[in-house]
Amino acid sequence: MTEKDFAPLSAACVRALNDKLYEKRKAAAIEIEKMVKDFASVNNVSQIKRLLWVLGQDFALSSNANSKKGGLIGLAAIAIALGKETSQYIDELVQPVMFCLNDMDSRVRYYAAEALYNVVKVARGSVLPFFNDIFDALSKLAADPDQNVKNGSELLDRLMKDVVTESSSFDLVKFIPLLRERMYTKNPFARQFIVSWVSTLNDVPDIDMVIFLPEILDGLFEILDDNTTEIRKMCETVLGSFLRNINKNPQTVDFTAMVSILAKHSGSTANLVQFTALMWLKDFINLARRKLLPFVSSILQAVLPNLGHDDDSKKNIREMAKVVNNSLTTLIIEEDDHDLSTESKEKSGGGELQGNSTNEEKLSDPSGLDSKSLVMVLTNKIEHESMQTRISVLRWILHLLQKIPNKMFKHIEVLFPVLMKTLSDPSDEVVLLDLEVLSEISSSSAGLKQQNQLQNVNVPTPVREMAPSFPSMTCYFTKFMVALMELFSRNRGLLKDRGSFIIRQLCLVLNTEDIYRTIAEILLVHEDLEFACHLVETLNTILLTSTELFELRNQLNNLKTEESCSLFCCLYRSWCHSPVATVSLCLLSQNYKHACDLIHLFGNLEVTVYFLTEVDKLIQLIESPIFTYLRLQLLEPQQNPYLVKSLYGLLMLLPQSEAFHTLRQRLSCIHGLSVFQQPDSKSHSSTTQKNLQKKINFPELLQHFQKTQEKHKQARRGLKFSGK
Repeated sequence: MTEKDFAPLSAACVRALNDKLYEKRKAAAIEIEKMVKDFASVNNVSQIKRLLWVLGQDFALSSNANSKKGGLIGLAAIAIALGKETSQYIDELVQPVMFCLNDMDSRVRYYAAEALYNVVKVARGSVLPFFNDIFDALSKLAADPDQNVKNGSELLDRLMKDVVTESSSFDLVKFIPLLRERMYTKNPFARQFIVSWVSTLNDVPDIDMVIFLPEILDGLFEILDDNTTEIRKMCETVLGSFLRNINKNPQTVDFTAMVSILAKHSGSTANLVQFTALMWLKDFINLARRKLLPFVSSILQAVLPNLGHDDDSKKNIREMAKVVNNSLTTLIIEEDDHDLSTESKEKSGGGELQGNSTNEEKLSDPSGLDSKSLVMVLTNKIEHESMQTRISVLRWILHLLQKIPNKMFKHIEVLFPVLMKTLSDPSDEVVLLDLEVLSEISSSSAGLKQQNQLQNVNVPTPVREMAPSFPSMTCYFTKFMVALMELFSRNRGLLKDRGSFIIRQLCLVLNTEDIYRTIAEILLVHEDLEFACHLVETLNTILLTSTELFELRNQLNNLKTEESCSLFCCLYRSWCHSPVATVSLCLLSQNYKHACDLIHLFGNLEVTVYFLTEVDKLIQLIESPIFTYLRLQLLEPQQNPYLVKSLYGLLMLLPQSEAFHTLRQRLSCIHGLSVFQQPDSKSHSSTTQKNLQKKINFPELLQHFQKTQEKHKQARRGLKFSGK
């Protein structure tokens, strides 16, 4: 190139700018600075622009590294010379320098950073139109492998922060998308750079970064999981500052835009991330309250697993999760339970709602609560490995059944099988709560509204006919009892290990008579006779020993009403599956003559070791406090001859075992009391017996007992009892 091509630069200046020595390039820069000052003093704009073109295009964009360095130092000299006038030439100054920031040569990148620093120092706010480009370059230089380049970029970075802080024209809206994109870098230096900028912007009084927080919150939580302690602390400090600002001025906060982000990070494997996300959720729930109803399911999805941490290192996470969980329950109130089906009928002119829920799903819920998603989360988490999580799930289901029963009953066919399966849970506490939930379903007023829809419930026809007998219970009570019997039938181990526990707890939360009547009716139509026998024996043991059934025992012990006699007959027909249980029921209800008649029939039964074991258990029960009244009645053998004969009949059935000697000793106490003297026809006992005969058809019951035992006999021909 000729000298004219570089005008207004002299040949000596051109050679100096291209020299490999810094001192010579520096001297050329001083000459350029003086030259520009002269041009500026006479307002020679064309020459200044010519000089910018030469240094920018011919030098800075050259393929020669020394020429690039010369061009960069020359451009910096022009900026210094122009001073306040720099803004008029900002494009020509910044663009060539920005190009060199990405150069392959680390020295070129360093000089580019230095040159841009000098330009920005003079131009100040005039460089803001290029802010995104400068920020993009700085985010890369922060992770530059050359330490000198990083040092230079840090100086430029601090200067840019000063410029942005003092400026009133910074375009934050334009910058946020770039900031959000850069936040997902994995480089620790770049992350540190990003967090420092977020902190700086958040500290500017005239900038409300909380408005843009939904855009960058996810990235901040990603950075919070960094391996570097210093970066984690920086990020934690920034997040803490944001949360304080949110608590001070919640009116401007878009909570709904950030809840899903927090819910996602509540499931992080990093303790700090988990705890921080849960802490934010806690404050969000307290501040936003019912605005967060549409997000209850997503929050629960994240919170429930955290309730089960038993590791000491996660104790703070567990406790914070409990606070969030408890706060979340307070968001749902009775007013949220508007009846969707009723609303649909009203809108359609009172027509009946069709069998499917299509119409219901189309209805919008004013509260925003998505009960379907909520139920899906709960049914999914009910099988979680942690017992505390399973307990929390059941408490949630119970809470929802109490607060929004109409909505919950729309999903009851999804919930019900899961709740039945949970009865097999290894934890007693889980089973207890599960029974409470099932009891709530069985007696909920929302279920009573669906009583006329019983045909949609999967219940055997003979049992379905029982539903009107229990006006206090829903159709799901019957379904529950049927499902429970089927569960016991399929899982004999559950019946053996937990059957008594489950039934006793049910008797605490539901009507005991309804439970026993329903199970008795179910067993009448149950095809598995062996199972029916074992279940009757379990029910009978509970009836005779459990404090929970005190009232039911009293009702059977004094058959003074039509209702009590009806109950006796109902139980009797199913108790016939177990001969010994049937006798014990008669002894409990003081039907001694009938007990005596039954024992006489025992001679026609197959007397097995299992049968004798059951008789042995009955003898032990007779010695228990439950049968105190029976033992005292032995003091009046003339009024209770059939009681004495029944006990002697049991004695004759037994081999000379410990139970035999126990009963014989008991009966020996009444010798000399005219044991076998015929009863006085005018005695009170005889009158009572005659009254019972009018209420109870004992011959028919005896016939039913014989038929039942014949069925068992036929069944045993092809199927041996497991207890034999």
